[in-house]
Amino acid sequence: MNAENCSLAEKIVSSSYVQQGAQARRARENLVRQLFEQKKCPEIGWDDMSIELLLQELAVMDSNNFPGNCGVGEREARIASRLVANRHYNIGHGIGRSGDITAIQPKAAGSSLLNKLTNSMVLDIIKTAGVQSAASAFVVPMATGMSLVLCMLTLKQQRPDARYVLWPRIDQKSCFKSMVTAGFQPIVIENKLEGDELRTDISAIELKVQELGAKNILCVMTTTSCFAPRVPDRIEEVAQLCAKLEIPHLINNAYGVQSSKCMHLIQQVSMGILLTSKCCLID
Repeated sequence: MNAENCSLAEKIVSSSYVQQGAQARRARENLVRQLFEQKKCPEIGWDDMSIELLLQELAVMDSNNFPGNCGVGEREARIASRLVANRHYNIGHGIGRSGDITAIQPKAAGSSLLNKLTNSMVLDIIKTAGVQSAASAFVVPMATGMSLVLCMLTLKQQRPDARYVLWPRIDQKSCFKSMVTAGFQPIVIENKLEGDELRTDISAIELKVQELGAKNILCVMTTTSCFAPRVPDRIEEVAQLCAKLEIPHLINNAYGVQSSKCMHLIQQVSMGILLTSKCCLID
């Protein structure tokens, strides 16, 4: 309640009780203020009531939840099932508009604010996990394969003549299918056995670039998180090679954010080399 409503409430019940309630609400509102100011994950986690209070406040800012609104306008959320609406706190808008996935929804100030906060908090998590050089992040409702497709189609705008993706082998179907789905020909680079580990064959990558021509290669796709006996790719050495040959370097870091080793590798790469393109995927 705002100050005016609190004053009116004091005419109904004791003012001391109302002031106690108002102080408790201000404490929760201060949490929201700090979140808006810092745009980072709070050091101390919120209780459920504080989270629900924020979600409800954001929901009432969306046009489909305006009092007396019939919910038939363009770009306006409509939820047929109350069960679904309750599960999502009456927030029903998607993300982006008109081909821009980060654009603001014109009739959904609350949903847009939630989306921006989510992206900022994810960036904070990535930095906390070890990649301090991360500049931006955004969340999309996709898993590994489609996220890789999105990255490759973005690179395609920079390299329209490219046909191939060099890929140190990892036995994960989604990686292979993503290259085919994006319209590129996968060039599998077999790993080499070193002791009891399978490691990236840097020389094989360089030879394949010379064979195919750098301008015909969209990117080199490396992988961090994987199963033994394969170990994370030598992404720092690959980054140096890509920088020298002016080829984008796409890092598949699915399942790797929770691994300090994987995040350290990415941080080392970003500190040492300015890559043409570097994408870290959260799955």
